Amino acid sequence: MGYRYATERTDHSALASGQVLRSAPGFPGFPVRLASELLQRAMVHLEDGGIRLWDPCCGSGYLVTVLGLLHRDLLTHVRATDVGADAVGIADRNLELLTAEGLAERERGLRRSARDFGRVAYIERAEAARDLATRLAEMGGDLPHASAVADVFTLTEPVESDLVITDVPYGEMTRWEGNAPQDPVRGLLASMGRVLPARAVVVVTARTRRVRLPEGVQALERVKVGNRSAVLVRARDLASAL
Repeated sequence: MGYRYATERTDHSALASGQVLRSAPGFPGFPVRLASELLQRAMVHLEDGGIRLWDPCCGSGYLVTVLGLLHRDLLTHVRATDVGADAVGIADRNLELLTAEGLAERERGLRRSARDFGRVAYIERAEAARDLATRLAEMGGDLPHASAVADVFTLTEPVESDLVITDVPYGEMTRWEGNAPQDPVRGLLASMGRVLPARAVVVVTARTRRVRLPEGVQALERVKVGNRSAVLVRARDLASAL
């Protein structure tokens, strides 16, 4: 493997929710540096090469879009699914920012807003969109992506993804929907064990002291940052616990 993660003290203000990426009430963002660190930690446990990333509780698509913009050079495809059609609609628009045309259209829209409303902030956001387009091109250009409405608890067909990173609902701004069992995190992990390739890595974060795994399943790693905990686990280990 040989991949080593590192947290960069880079200015990620352009990726703040509502700047270039679209936001909406009830759809929170995610700490950018933590997202990047979790992906890089997961890469240590994956084979080198293009990684197919999936967020099965995507909300606005913020998390996977940020990771696509930061790590286009590591990813070959991004998938975002959610049980809510409204969420997937926003995610669609954010995922378009993983293309040169999507970022160009976003820049044009922000410049129109700057002209119409006379606010300097819109010009700054337009320039941030242009800078993101330059970065995306330098890392490999447009990132293929897909989105769909799907209930994570009822998935049965195989999903060809190498890495899952998802931030689960925590009851303040977001809540579980669909056919959620009494222990929804355990239900999500069971679903991942059913549909993912055995070698895939699953990263689940939550606002809790510790993300619980099914009995007998060993974590690859655990991470605690502020009020968020994360666990990294191999899909085949989840499958064996079903």
